[in-house]
Amino acid sequence: MKNIVLPTDFSDNAWNAIFTVLKLFKDLECTFYLLHAYEPNTLNMLGQKGQQRLGVIYDSLSEHSRQELGKVMAYLKKKCHNPKHSFETISASDPLENALAHLVEQKDADLICMGTQGATSAKQVFMGTNTVKVLKKIKDYPILVVPSDHDFKALKSLAFPTDFSKKYEQHQLQPMTELVSLWKTNIQIVHVAVEFEMNDQQILNQKRLKKYLNGFDVMFYNIDFEDNIAYTLEKFIVNTEIDMMALIQYQHSFWEKIIRESVIKKMTFHTKVPLLILPE
Repeated sequence: MKNIVLPTDFSDNAWNAIFTVLKLFKDLECTFYLLHAYEPNTLNMLGQKGQQRLGVIYDSLSEHSRQELGKVMAYLKKKCHNPKHSFETISASDPLENALAHLVEQKDADLICMGTQGATSAKQVFMGTNTVKVLKKIKDYPILVVPSDHDFKALKSLAFPTDFSKKYEQHQLQPMTELVSLWKTNIQIVHVAVEFEMNDQQILNQKRLKKYLNGFDVMFYNIDFEDNIAYTLEKFIVNTEIDMMALIQYQHSFWEKIIRESVIKKMTFHTKVPLLILPE
């Protein structure tokens, strides 16, 4: 049984993430927790009269949240007939990242799946404000980020970019290897670099990765660095028809290099495929 948390703001992006994860785990028994969070923090900065006025507003927000979650549940019950899937709704008066952090621990979640606006909505935004906040707050649970315009069909090929600078642990790779086993997917290990001569630690880490992925259909690629890491990966994804990309959220890592590039160079990492962020 998988416990999967689906934050929603009732947008098309959120719906796309829901549909993607339902298809991704169609053959597994899953409980999906549909979470809508709204922030009450403004109340704490006001006087008593202001709090009373805004209290009415937040009562309205609470009612709206419950009503919209009810509509989502009604739709899923009507349209989704997979007997292996069940759904629960949670309305939380809290910032999204805080509500998620509490819920994933409470429900012992296996995965968070959320949508992001992608390239069309904000040219200078990495993934969307809420997505970035969640990634910064939650580092102990895998997170699947689904681009707004992605139409999931099947998981045939998964890319795992790395520079082999960090030691891998088997439990870190588990969310990825479970999906690979489920879909009989090939794994493409992508080493992006200016030169590919590795030091002793990198060689040791590569051997460790090969050991953990023994038995899977694995291919290793050396990809020449072009301008920046994000652009190089985007080009690889398009040229090789990758269906998903996985990254480990280490501190001071390959993952952080991509984020830093996006901020400093004002370019957006417009992944065209779902991105699986593995816990550090």
